[in-house]
Amino acid sequence: MITFRRVVPADFPLLGEWLSQPHVARWWNQEFTPEAVERDFGPTSRGEEPAEDFLAFEDGVAFAHAQRSRWVDYPEESAAIGASVDVPGDALTIDYFIGELSQISSGRGTKLIGAFVRDTWETHPAANTIIVPVSAGNIASWRGVEKGGFRRIGEAQLEPDNPIDPPLHYVYRLDRPG
Repeated sequence: MITFRRVVPADFPLLGEWLSQPHVARWWNQEFTPEAVERDFGPTSRGEEPAEDFLAFEDGVAFAHAQRSRWVDYPEESAAIGASVDVPGDALTIDYFIGELSQISSGRGTKLIGAFVRDTWETHPAANTIIVPVSAGNIASWRGVEKGGFRRIGEAQLEPDNPIDPPLHYVYRLDRPG
């Protein structure tokens, strides 16, 4: 069973280690020095930013990072994606990576996404939709959300996380069941 815990400052060295891994750095393209990790994850860990960062655990061992936020809390990003697809006012988005190289390509990403979606529905009862843009080149990620029940609703030209990527993103949507 996958469980989640909010990221705290004591987790920053682990996040920095994961962000430095080539399979993560390719898509997240974030600095991983202690100062950069504090800069990027400190505000959410202190509740100063509305996004939520989590470590994902299985059998008590952290193996991944998961993040979620409400689109309305990030107006620029919401407007950018809203130019291509409908984004309901209650919609959330999620993002994720598996930190341990030994854990990728094993179906674990799909399990992570499924568990995080279930957690999102439980902890955000007002949200009825999750909208996820995925870089078109990140095949493993968009296949993972598809296997997790998301359906592709369009394409959007968005600022890529990694400047080596084109702006094309596939946009996926999952509505609350029932």
